[in-house]
Amino acid sequence: MPVLKAPTGSADAPATYKQPSRKGKKAWRKNVDVTEVQDGLEELNEAIIKGGLVNEKPSEELFTLDTVGDASIPKRFPRHTSKPLKSEEILTARSVVPAVDSRKRPSSKTTDGLVPAKRLRTNYVTHKELTRLRKVADGHHELTLEVTEDAYDPWATPAPAEKQLLLQQIEEPMAVPDVRIEKKKAPKTITQAPISLAASGKRVPAVVKPTGAFSYNPSFPEYEARLAEESEKALAAEKKRLAEEEADRLKKEAAARSAAEAEAAEARAQLSEWEEDSEWDGFQSGGEQLAASKKRPERKNQQQRNRIKRRKEEERRLKHEAKTKVRKAQLEEIKKLAQEARERDQSMALIQAQAGQGESDSGMEQTDDVVRRRQLGKYKVPEKDLELVLPDELEESLRRLKPEGNPLKDRYRSLILRGKLEARRKIPFKKQARMKATEKWSYKDFQI
Repeated sequence: MPVLKAPTGSADAPATYKQPSRKGKKAWRKNVDVTEVQDGLEELNEAIIKGGLVNEKPSEELFTLDTVGDASIPKRFPRHTSKPLKSEEILTARSVVPAVDSRKRPSSKTTDGLVPAKRLRTNYVTHKELTRLRKVADGHHELTLEVTEDAYDPWATPAPAEKQLLLQQIEEPMAVPDVRIEKKKAPKTITQAPISLAASGKRVPAVVKPTGAFSYNPSFPEYEARLAEESEKALAAEKKRLAEEEADRLKKEAAARSAAEAEAAEARAQLSEWEEDSEWDGFQSGGEQLAASKKRPERKNQQQRNRIKRRKEEERRLKHEAKTKVRKAQLEEIKKLAQEARERDQSMALIQAQAGQGESDSGMEQTDDVVRRRQLGKYKVPEKDLELVLPDELEESLRRLKPEGNPLKDRYRSLILRGKLEARRKIPFKKQARMKATEKWSYKDFQI
C-alpha cells in the first residue's frame, strides 16, 4: 500500500493574471494575436528564397508537356499497348465515297447537255447464277447430252397422207391478232407557210441588208437622218416614261389624300359620340362624363342570323353569275377576233401566193423594225438593239473600229419575225430534281 503524503506547495487559490481592463483600445491592440500573419510572412520569405511564388510563375515553368511517353511501358505491357484505341481507329478510318456537296448547284452536275442512255447493270452476279455456279462446282450439271441415232430422214419421200396434211396446213392462213396500231399524224400546220410578224405582212428575209446609215463610215446626209430618227424615238420613250411617273405620283397623292380624309372623318365620328356638356370650375371637358350617344346593339337571334346568311349567299350567287356572263362575252369576242384574224391571214397568204415569183427584189427586202400589233404567242418580240455610233465615236481608220451587235440575238429575232419560232421568256434557273443519297449496304454483296 502506497504511502499517502501531504501535498506540497501553497494551498492558496491560484493567482489571476494581473492585467488591467481590456476594454480599452490600447490594451486590445497590445494583446492581439498576430501568429497567423507572422507564419504567412515566414512562408512568403521561404518561397522567395527557394525561387519565387508559385502563383506568380507562368505555366511553362511549372508544367511540362510529355509528347513521347514512357519508353518502358510498351516493354512491360506489350499486350495492351499494341492494340490501338477505338477512338483512334474511328478517326483514322476514311470513307472512299466523297462527302455530299452542300452547295445549291454543285459543279458535279454540270454536263455537256447530252442525257446518257439508261442501261441495266451487268457487273454483278444474280442469285440464280450464283446457285447454278455452286451446283456446277459440286458436280451437278443441269444439262446432260444423250447421243441418239437419227430417227428422221429429211430427204425421204413423205407419205401421201402426211403430204396432204402438210399442204392443208400451208394453205390455211395464220391467225393474226387484232392489234390496232395508230399511225402518228403530223399537225396540220406543218404544211402551212409560217406567218410573218412584220407590220406589212410580207416575208422578211433571214438577213436584212443594211442601209448606208448603218456603215461605220457613213455619208453625212444618211447618218444625220438616222440620228434624228433615233433621237425622236428616244425622246418619245423618255416622255412616255415621265408621263407614267407623273400619273403614278398623282395616283399615290390621291390615295394618300383620300386616306387622310377617311381618317379625319373617322376621328370626327368618334368625337361626336361623346357629349361635351360637362363643366367643372368654368372649364368644359368632354372626357369627364362618358355617355354613349346611341343605344347598345342587341344580340341577334338565330332567325336574324339565318336571314343575313341567306342574303349573303344570294349576293355571292348574283356576283358569280355576273362574272360568268362577262367571261362568256369575252370568250365570244375572242373567238370572233380570232376568226377575223384567221380570215385576214388567209387572204394575205392568198395574195402573196398569187404574187408568187412576180415580186421584185426590192419587194423582198422588207425591214424588221415595225412588227404587227397582234403577235403570236404569250410574249412579245424582243426589241432590236440600237446599232448607232455617236458622232464622237466615228473613226476614220478601220483599224480603230470596234465591232458591235450580237449575231446570236439577230438570228433569234429573225426566226421569231419570220414565224418559225415562238417568242419565249428567259428562265435563269431551272428546277432540279431532289437527289436522295443513300449508303450502300456492303454486307449484302456476295463474294465467291
